[in-house]
Amino acid sequence: MVTTMKSFSWWKRTVAALTVASSVAIVMWAVPARPHAQAQAPAADPEDIAEGMTIYRTKADCQTCHGWAADGRKMDTQMPDAPSLRTTRLGRAGIIFAIRCGRPGRGMPAFDRMAYKDATRCNNTTLADLQKNNLSLNDPASSLQPREIEMVADFLFAKVIGKGPLDHAKCVEYWGAEQDVCNSEFPK
Repeated sequence: MVTTMKSFSWWKRTVAALTVASSVAIVMWAVPARPHAQAQAPAADPEDIAEGMTIYRTKADCQTCHGWAADGRKMDTQMPDAPSLRTTRLGRAGIIFAIRCGRPGRGMPAFDRMAYKDATRCNNTTLADLQKNNLSLNDPASSLQPREIEMVADFLFAKVIGKGPLDHAKCVEYWGAEQDVCNSEFPK
């Protein structure tokens, strides 16, 4: 009799587990799969995009290494080679971090004036840490305020990143109007 009670108890647990498992399977089958929603930053203000382009081209002088179109065709042969930002896979946080903290040992300057002086700014790394690892850090054309770094990122995501190689139409869209450079480099 004890053996019969144990097997009956086992049978009840097994049926209960199968009932729960089949209920979960039915719910999963009945509910359509949806891709995970990704948080997106709100659309940037057009004035911030324009200001970001100006900072990119003048104050930060990013075009010297990355090219005026951010395609890696640098404008000064004496400057380090820089990648095309048109094909980067970095997200917004990665772009902001790269601008703020640079790429030690790779020619990209840190545009945050406190980068590597205040260890909390760049992965708890200091100038002493960089020197200990024989990593150099180029000086930027000018340091940028946090809001300016955000505006450069706004510009890059609105006009550059993920936009693919330039052609005439993209060149005009990039500048916002017909420009001589669009006609000379990308004839119609």
